Amino acid sequence: MPNSLSNWTEVALTSGLRLAGILVVALLLIRLLKALTQRLVKLATTETRVAVMREQQTRTLAGILYSAAAALIVAMAILTALPEFGVSIAPIAAAAGLASLAVGFGAQNLVRDFINGFFIIFEDQYGVGDTIRLGELQGRVEHLTLRRTVLRDQHGALITIPNGEIRSVANLSRDWSQVFVDVTVPSEAAVEPALAALELVASEFRADPAWSAALVDGPRVLGVESLALTGTTLRVQVRSAPNRQNDVARELRRRIKSRFEQEQIGLSSVQRVELISGERA
Repeated sequence: MPNSLSNWTEVALTSGLRLAGILVVALLLIRLLKALTQRLVKLATTETRVAVMREQQTRTLAGILYSAAAALIVAMAILTALPEFGVSIAPIAAAAGLASLAVGFGAQNLVRDFINGFFIIFEDQYGVGDTIRLGELQGRVEHLTLRRTVLRDQHGALITIPNGEIRSVANLSRDWSQVFVDVTVPSEAAVEPALAALELVASEFRADPAWSAALVDGPRVLGVESLALTGTTLRVQVRSAPNRQNDVARELRRRIKSRFEQEQIGLSSVQRVELISGERA
């Protein structure tokens, strides 16, 4: 009995030390991995848009690399520790090989998601915080991994899109945004007073310090855009800071409306006439 207890104690101590060593090595590797991936993050030294976007991109890439490598370290540690419990890893390795073969055939879409996600991040097509348009979907990128992109649309809904389904993407948050403001005056009215009023509004808007940070170029009065029986359409172009085009357009429309009212310049209105036919008595 003492010999059995001694043997059991020796085995327990030996296995325990090995398990502790495996655990310590795994934790050290994970800590080293975290330190290395954090070094990949390039902190924004300035408040410019490019610097901030670069920091977001490197943070996303570092997070993905850390998650994937940490999962691999944990899996290897578990496989290394199993023989200490008397579990042979040979059947597990064989089963894993067969499972990987089966998964390879059934997970083609998943592989496509990961490959497309890698190129999205590597090529910096968009990152967390960007506003993008994917087909008919548009929203702010809330989460980005190698497998999926999560958008929050204008209604506040979270939309998950597998990266493999993304064929073309429009990034609305890079460099500048652009919007056109159309103003329609009656077709019988002269366009010169309206164009002069638009030029005045555009110059005042450009000189307003409250809006200078939101403007990149313009507003510019492009001139007559189209002619129709319903009126003459005049177009104003303005380039704004990313994601500020709607704010700029609303303020520009307000100023145009106020100026036209001051100078008594009419805006075109379309009257809707509905014909109702009835049965003759």
